[in-house]
Amino acid sequence: MKLSSTVHLSNSRRRRRTVAAAAVAIGTATALAACSSSSSTTASSGSGGSGGGKVGVSLILKTLTNPYFVSMEKDAKTAAAKDNVNLTVAAGTKDGDTQTQINAIDNAIARGDKGILITTNGDAVNAALNQAKQAGLFVIALDTAPNPASTADITFATDNTQAGKLDGQYAAAALGGKPAVIAMLDLFNNQVVSVDIDRDHGFLQGMGIDPGSTTQNGQEAKSGKYSGGSYSIACHQPTQGAVDGGRTAMENCLSANPNINVVYAINEPAAEGAYNALKAAGKAGQVAVYAIDGSCAGLKLVGSGEFTADAVQYPGKMASLGVDSIAKLAAGGSKPSVTNGKSFYDTGTALAATKSVSGSTVQSPTDAASACWGS
Repeated sequence: MKLSSTVHLSNSRRRRRTVAAAAVAIGTATALAACSSSSSTTASSGSGGSGGGKVGVSLILKTLTNPYFVSMEKDAKTAAAKDNVNLTVAAGTKDGDTQTQINAIDNAIARGDKGILITTNGDAVNAALNQAKQAGLFVIALDTAPNPASTADITFATDNTQAGKLDGQYAAAALGGKPAVIAMLDLFNNQVVSVDIDRDHGFLQGMGIDPGSTTQNGQEAKSGKYSGGSYSIACHQPTQGAVDGGRTAMENCLSANPNINVVYAINEPAAEGAYNALKAAGKAGQVAVYAIDGSCAGLKLVGSGEFTADAVQYPGKMASLGVDSIAKLAAGGSKPSVTNGKSFYDTGTALAATKSVSGSTVQSPTDAASACWGS
């Protein structure tokens, strides 16, 4: 992420909502749901709120175009059917679409839901989430802690820093002491999102490179020593976590330095786009591409050699555990707690690769596929 264009989107606009506004929100909930890709799942069995009544839970996702979030929706619905939960699903139209998420939070408050599960699109949703907590809803962030993390009651996530480290450690070992010319394909260059920082910094730390900041991308020294030899950073480019964005970012990086031999990508779609650009430039197979996600489709790309390694995550587990937790709370159970030594509940990560390297523990793509998500 380029320093010159990094913007921390606090969007601290304070909205004063009245009872009348809440009534309007109730009246327009159906229309808002239609325009924000919302759906509702109702189940009639399992344990839920007191007296056996259905528990209202909102799942609010970044988008429903990325299989990562589609997996969350699928497993949340399965958990809802088990837990007597009335699940409402909403999603932004694209990464960064905070207004649709704010609308969905307002609707959850108006419906009297017991909790919200959210993968936030940015800090602009914070005021609405704080109002939800004040209204008595339990807020669980999925995959990425909000900024600040206390905006949610708890976060269920993979350790994104660890996921980046697994890729970086493998990359450093696989180079065997050769100079590393690194392309960093991030999520954004105009806003700060913790998953973007954590994965980027984790990759650099895994390679033995100091990120230079705890809060921003692109602050590392642009050349120096990694754990196995010398390195240079060819570029930091935003991808918006999409295939097209990854391809454009990689094309820009190759224009800046055609000698790139290591590519870090924020997620699998960005990595796939990067590979497409490398292939078009006649460099397929010459450049190591590192991804994070662990989808079934991504693991196939590891097996075929398009990705050198992929840090595997379990998004569906985050969502299903979130539904379970709110259902238990509604039934008088205790609040979920963080993993020992961490500030969130860690749902785990692993590294998939076709080759083993010294100092890294890897799963084969076939073994990792036993717990993959998507198709």
